Amino acid sequence: MVYSMTGYGQVKSQFGDKEINVEIRCLNSKVNDFRLRIPASYRQKELEIRRILNDTIVRGKLDVTIDISGKGFEEDTKINTNLFKSYMNQIKELNIDLEKIDILNALLKFPNIFESNNNEISEEEFEFTCTLLQESIEKLNDFRSIEGTVLQTDMQLRVNNILKYLKEVEKYEKERIESLKDRIMKSLLSNFNNESIDKNRFEQELLYYIERLDITEEKIRLKQHCEFFTHELNLKSQTKSKKLGFVSQEIGREINTLGAKSQHHQMQKLVVDMKDELEKIKEQLNNIL
Repeated sequence: MVYSMTGYGQVKSQFGDKEINVEIRCLNSKVNDFRLRIPASYRQKELEIRRILNDTIVRGKLDVTIDISGKGFEEDTKINTNLFKSYMNQIKELNIDLEKIDILNALLKFPNIFESNNNEISEEEFEFTCTLLQESIEKLNDFRSIEGTVLQTDMQLRVNNILKYLKEVEKYEKERIESLKDRIMKSLLSNFNNESIDKNRFEQELLYYIERLDITEEKIRLKQHCEFFTHELNLKSQTKSKKLGFVSQEIGREINTLGAKSQHHQMQKLVVDMKDELEKIKEQLNNIL
């Protein structure tokens, strides 16, 4: 199973006369990067919230918002007038046309504009919020799983295409060998008299040269790497992009060697097609866990 790195989860519910809304957005990131927006009354619980996120979410740039509204919250909340005036004075100093901007609405969205009259929340409310947080994480992971299935299908298609092109390479191998023999012979005849060529020596050198351009091992290894990629892609582990990245590098090495050895225009075209499919796989690997 493959999980996308991007996702979204949101849960909203009533706790007494308060409405609690938990929302999580996740974007691509190589590490866990959390941006947490919570009410001032929840600041004392911030470390616990971060621990839950760290323990349950694998990689990603996360925007986590816990929003409280309703009569019960409004009674406990007031505007931080000193901070509001400070923001307002700084905006006035910018000498911009304030009539074209909804200053009040903008200021009310600034950090810490609202402060709580009650700096503590009950354990019951926090436990309820943690339950909503867990549900939101589950929805995020469901979203990631759905997107991951789409990415998995696409990558498997690309691997299958590489194997298909590899199969097509085989029908040009005999033609490639004959073409190499003809080119070598023509080169020799154009530089030496026919009498001066040692036929036995020529055959030995030709066999040696052709053996150096033999692509049997590269074909076997490329097929094995593609099969291993498919195996890893279908494992149940949640994180696999790094391992699949290493396998894709090995696939790339074999494709490059095939291209260097082929010396046949149709085979080189197939190699280019393989490289194109591999690049699309690498792009998708940046989007999964």
